[in-house]
This record gives sequence, C-alpha cells and structure tokens, in this order.
Amino acid sequence: MRGRFPVLRSKVYVNSCSQGALSDAVRAAYEEYLDGWDEHGAEWSHWVERAEAMRARFGELLGVGPDEVAIQTSVSAAVSALVSALDFGGERNRIVISEYEFPTIGQIAHAQELRGAEVVHVEADPEAYAAAVDERTALVCATLVSYRTGAVHDVEAIHGVARERGALMLVDAYQGAGAVPLGAEAAGDVVVGGTVKYLLASAGLAFMYVHEEVRRRLPTQTGWFADEDIFEMQIERYRPHPSARRFDAGTPPVPNIYAGLAGVGLILDAGVERIRDHVAGLAERLVDGCAELGAQVVVPDGRGPLVCVRSTDAPALVRSLAADGIVASERDSNLRVSLHLYNVEDDVDAVLAALARHRALLA
Repeated sequence: MRGRFPVLRSKVYVNSCSQGALSDAVRAAYEEYLDGWDEHGAEWSHWVERAEAMRARFGELLGVGPDEVAIQTSVSAAVSALVSALDFGGERNRIVISEYEFPTIGQIAHAQELRGAEVVHVEADPEAYAAAVDERTALVCATLVSYRTGAVHDVEAIHGVARERGALMLVDAYQGAGAVPLGAEAAGDVVVGGTVKYLLASAGLAFMYVHEEVRRRLPTQTGWFADEDIFEMQIERYRPHPSARRFDAGTPPVPNIYAGLAGVGLILDAGVERIRDHVAGLAERLVDGCAELGAQVVVPDGRGPLVCVRSTDAPALVRSLAADGIVASERDSNLRVSLHLYNVEDDVDAVLAALARHRALLA
C-alpha cells in the first residue's frame, strides 16, 4: 500500500488529519473523469450511477444501507440540512455540544440562536452530557475524534444519554472515519464526515448517515437531487425522496465522487479494523518515544490516529520538521502527528529524531 502514495518517496507524511496523502488510485480516478468528459461530453446517466456507487461505498464504511446515506459536499452543508429540519421555537430548543467540536459544528449551532435555540457547551464525556441534556434538548453533538487533542470520544455512550432524554444525536466523524471503526447506527441518529482526511480523497465530498427518525423530518435546505424523481424535472411542489436522499442537495460533486470512490476503496480493501490496529502500534511507539524525550503528549491514551504534542512554539516546530522533510501540522499550540495505513515505524522514528533535534521547542 505504501508504494501507492508518491509523496512518501520524498517526505515523512504524518499529516492525514489535515489532508490524506494522494494515491495513484485517486489521481487515476480524476483522469478517468476527465477522459470520459472529453470523450463523451455530458455523461449524466453515468455520473448519477457513480454517485449511487459512492452512496453504497459510504454505507459499507458505516455499516448501513445505501438508502440511509445522503451525499453532500461538506459537513457544513450536511449539518445545515439537518438543523433546517429542526424547530427551535418550542420547549425543545437546546443544542448541547462539546468543547472539542470542529468550528463547523459550533458555528452552525450558534447560528440557530437566531431561530430560538439555546446552545450549551460541555466537556466531551458522557457524564457531562448527562448533566446538560434534558427534556429541553433537541440536538446533542459530539465529535468522534478531537481535532485539538486526538482523544477518541465515547459517542455511543453519549448517544445513549441523548436517546434516554428524547434528543437527536449528531456525530462529526470527520477526524476519525477511515482510521477508527464506526457503526453509524450505534453512534448517532446522524453521522457526518468527508473524504479530505483519512478517507484519502479530496475536498468537496461528504457523507451523512440519517436514521429513520430523522428521515421523517423534512429539511427545508434542499435541492434538485433530493427530489423523489430527479429526472422528472418537476417544479410544482416540494416532493422529497422517502430515503436519506431527501438530505441530498443540488448537482452532486462528480469529480470528487470519482476520487472518493478510489480513496474509500483503498480504505475498505485494507479494512478499518486492520488500519486501527496498525496505527495503534505506531501511536504507542510515538507516545513512548515522546515520554523518553520528556515531551508532553496531550492525551497519552487517545486510542486514535492523532497524537498531539505540547510545544512552546508549535508553528516554529512545524516549520522545523518541514525543513527535515516531515509534513505535520499544529492546533492549539500543539504539534499534530496524524498516522495512517501508509505510515511505518521508520516514520515514527524520524519524527522522534526530529523532536530530539528541536527539543528546545517542546513544552
């Protein structure tokens, strides 16, 4: 698998939580799209078929049926479609989110204050959610993996709290999907994510698992591809598709679907459980090495693909690693090292050697 990612020939790439490395399969998929467009012009019947193939592949990844998955262009679009179906004008007007959500979730939640919502922030553990979620709560939001710390959150337990109180549960799986196994139905009523990171494709494509309870609600943020029959081209009335497709929107992001099929295909071929086990060994090696250096890891037992290391000047540390041929990133004054299926022990050792050279930048 490692040989399929050209960047690894010249770089130590440990930045999958920002952007997955480009594979030969994804590059070939874009070329396939361009060749077909060049040869046939508008291939709409084929492009729609590709979108349905992507829906099925997302369903396989999440352990659900294709009809339970909506295709979106981003998590922002998916979550906006969800909240458009919720009424915050009654007694159930509370949205409970964790302190570790990606900005998308927090910003969309607070935007609903214009519609009467009350937003409550809590720590990302089931006990804190249990104290905040009550009969006034309409929506509970939790991230699978914190982009700030690398912690893997117990979304299934939080979902249990939401169910007990009659609230809907939204899981942002973007920071873990493809590297952390996830059964969507157990995790939440709506599970969203996209292909930029561990799913090894490009921006502009996202998935949205929608439980039956949510599918009974009608989104007002909609579009052509959410209709019961897109090829009928009717404009007389709002007629949403009975499946999760009612949460689709406009023209699907066809080029990104080609790339998504290739990227997610690599993940499914390898197997998410095998990826998890492989990455866990690498993360343990990294955490142990940091301890020997006296470096502080934010969540030493994070259990996920992202390891965050404290730094006195994280941007400078990222630049220093880049000069050493190591691609990483930073958030919240932390160095982020995000590992994936294509990384090996030599990559971890290269990061540790670089941290030893730049020890003055470690907290």
